[in-house]
Amino acid sequence: MVNIGNDWDELLAGEWEKDYYKKLRSFLVNEYRTRRIFPPMNDIFNALRYTAYKDVKAVILGQDPYHGYGQAHGLCFSVREGTKPPPSLVNIFKELNDETGLPIPSGGELTSWAKHGVLLLNTVLTVREGEANSHRNQGWEILTDRIIGLLNDRKEPIVFMLWGSPARAKARLITNPRHCVLQCSHPSPLSAYNGFFGCGHFVKANEFLLQNGRQPVDWSIGS
Repeated sequence: MVNIGNDWDELLAGEWEKDYYKKLRSFLVNEYRTRRIFPPMNDIFNALRYTAYKDVKAVILGQDPYHGYGQAHGLCFSVREGTKPPPSLVNIFKELNDETGLPIPSGGELTSWAKHGVLLLNTVLTVREGEANSHRNQGWEILTDRIIGLLNDRKEPIVFMLWGSPARAKARLITNPRHCVLQCSHPSPLSAYNGFFGCGHFVKANEFLLQNGRQPVDWSIGS
């Protein structure tokens, strides 16, 4: 029913036949037919396509996709090249620059992070145009909790970067002591000064990976 193209296919094979996903799929068929939904249908599972299970070194967890036209493409916080970075992403780049000295990019596509082992996963994978959280409680959370659970089972250490209340609520799913859980406020302009700025997560993530014999993440954009 869903073809991702890497080891996620085998890990998630049983999900597509479960009642919750069949109901979700019926809901989505109608939504895409009758409304403008983001991301485009072919981009829904890009986070999994770009970052195979075996390659995950870090997870950044978002809430749901951007709901403006031409922004969302299946990776949390990321926008397509040529699209103006939204305020939350601008703040992410500011924090990254403060921590590492990496230049603040003009674009906001984070595909290079995904290809370097950062799973950029939203807890809900679709949204109506102009309506944040409009696809909440339709079944996506069951699937993404399953994905988090599978990552929790990994023997190789992973860094989970949980920004904001919805992401931090998933900390309960990460019970494996091998992993590192970093938590702070959301990078949105409303909350970034309440703990996101100065969190040090990009440096802390790489320190943890190095301490556990794993290659650090290349946080530069477009590399």
